[in-house]
Amino acid sequence: MRKGFPFWSLAILTGILLFTFVGSIFVTISPFELDKTAILQPPGFEHWMGTDRLGRDLLSRVMHGGQISLIIGVGSAVIAAVIGLVLGVSAGYFKGYYDKSFIIAVDLFLTFPTFFLLLALVSYISASALILIVVISITGWMGTSRLIRTESYRIAGQPFIKVLTIAKVSPLKIIFKYFMPILAPIFFVSFTFGVSGAILAESGLSYLGLGVTPPDMSWGSILSEGKSIMEIAWWVSFFPGLLIFLVTFSLIQISDYLQDITNQKEGITI
Repeated sequence: MRKGFPFWSLAILTGILLFTFVGSIFVTISPFELDKTAILQPPGFEHWMGTDRLGRDLLSRVMHGGQISLIIGVGSAVIAAVIGLVLGVSAGYFKGYYDKSFIIAVDLFLTFPTFFLLLALVSYISASALILIVVISITGWMGTSRLIRTESYRIAGQPFIKVLTIAKVSPLKIIFKYFMPILAPIFFVSFTFGVSGAILAESGLSYLGLGVTPPDMSWGSILSEGKSIMEIAWWVSFFPGLLIFLVTFSLIQISDYLQDITNQKEGITI
């Protein structure tokens, strides 16, 4: 049975996007402004989310940090999904040498746990938003590519594909005209999962002090700043943590809905 449209998840995700990218226009306080008279103030009328231990306004910092977290999440998910699509289709359609090379590459990457591979890469590089996008995408393409490869194998075995191949139709034309429409649902499901996974990966790295470096900030780095003062200033970690949870939860709900639609079209009952 098909699940209902995740209206609330989409509404929450839209609200967070507006909050981070549009809301900052209306907040006049700089996220970098220090105020020694407003250190660790709880949420109130002047500072809606309170302040941190340097007196900086947490609302403006969460907005600014959210922009970086979401850009990293979307950017790395796009790159990882495209890499997975290209490699998966190549392995499934061309088979032979391409498929063997694909299997070796995937097995090589899966030899190491993804997060520890991230730690190993980031520990030798001065992290920035661009670097994190590249590193997270490099370690996040395997799942998508395996799904795409499996489906590409099935499509390549269809009679009409064999006829097109015998007729010497260009492989690129076959892939773009016949493979891509069928693979699109899998691609978008993997992309939505990838965004949430990338945001969590960035947050984890920043929480460990290996993510975005000051003066830049992300939800993960703000969360990390508040871990040592959790008992006396809960709000410093609570608000970025809440937004990470809401974005991840919403994306997973949307991914489940897209997956359900894909399965329904394939005649699979869950």
